[in-house]
Amino acid sequence: MALIDGPRLAAKSRTTKQLVVFLHGYGADGTDLIAIAKQWQGFMPDTAFLSPNAPEPCVQAPGGRQWFPLTMRDQNERWAGVNKAAPGFNAFLDAELDKLGLDDSKLALVGFSQGTMLALHVGLRRSRPPAAILGYSGQLVGPEHLPEARSPGAKPSPILLVHGSDDDVIPLESLFASAEALAQAKIPSQWHLSIGLGHGIDGAGLMHGGLFLAQCFKLKLKLSPAPGG
Repeated sequence: MALIDGPRLAAKSRTTKQLVVFLHGYGADGTDLIAIAKQWQGFMPDTAFLSPNAPEPCVQAPGGRQWFPLTMRDQNERWAGVNKAAPGFNAFLDAELDKLGLDDSKLALVGFSQGTMLALHVGLRRSRPPAAILGYSGQLVGPEHLPEARSPGAKPSPILLVHGSDDDVIPLESLFASAEALAQAKIPSQWHLSIGLGHGIDGAGLMHGGLFLAQCFKLKLKLSPAPGG
């Protein structure tokens, strides 16, 4: 099994109390999302950020990586893909948490597109739920398998799904279908719609996501007073 590693940003305070792990999209790599960490670090100074490169080279994007293949020829390939990718990614998470002396209550998974698919799949099946799951421009894979995903009595992770209204890669309908499937499985979720946005992340989505993570980590935000306030 290929080793997973990628760009990192240490906690600004040099005392790591939380860990955010990014999962990039199909054909990208870890550098694609690590810049977000610099925007969130200001109000999460005790948080370390990791953005690992997916273990497989992407045939359709030379130089890019993939968590699993996407040929669009097999209806089951996404379900098979997340199941194949999960063990290696779980091992990576376990090793990183152990290295930092943290547990899943201090972990947040942040995915984009294909990375969101894996973040939801893994996050909903960890033996101890992560503090948060944040998914941009993605979807829940295998909603019919959700009843078997939850550990009896375990409180599911808070989930925020963010999507662009004009996404032509993973249609907006995927957001609502995912939220509905989660609700039917009694897994609460929130969602944010970025009007006019395609397959990407905008400033409003980043702000909503960062504040969501800070809330899930139970951080006290220091907001600057308004001019003249």
